[in-house]
Amino acid sequence: MDLKKLIMAAKKVSKNSYSPYSKFKVGASLITKDGIIYQGCNIENASYGLANCAERTCLFTAYSAGVKKNDIMAFCIYSPKEHLISPCGACRQVMSELLDKNCKVYLVYGKKDNIYETTVADLLPLTFSSEDL
Repeated sequence: MDLKKLIMAAKKVSKNSYSPYSKFKVGASLITKDGIIYQGCNIENASYGLANCAERTCLFTAYSAGVKKNDIMAFCIYSPKEHLISPCGACRQVMSELLDKNCKVYLVYGKKDNIYETTVADLLPLTFSSEDL
């Protein structure tokens, strides 16, 4: 897996963010085992509840193209902020359902592309799943 390529894809798509209210641009990318990269950015709305985070946009784009949980090798989230940014609760829940619990997640931030490596399971250790229904 080419981590630099995955990071560059997340950085590039963050520039497409529609964030006129928060000015908080975020990009996400994932790479499949076949080497295909999917991207997503955050899209805001004046009715804040209708906004969509970069993580969910990326995952929904990939799944819409036919990607499945076992196809995904790694997930990357990028923010230009100079401090670590992690996914919101809604995104963690979606990630826990659409990504394998051991999937590597790279949180990339700042001008120097600082990298924090984790897994889906570590982001949401007590996940609510279909087994709980």
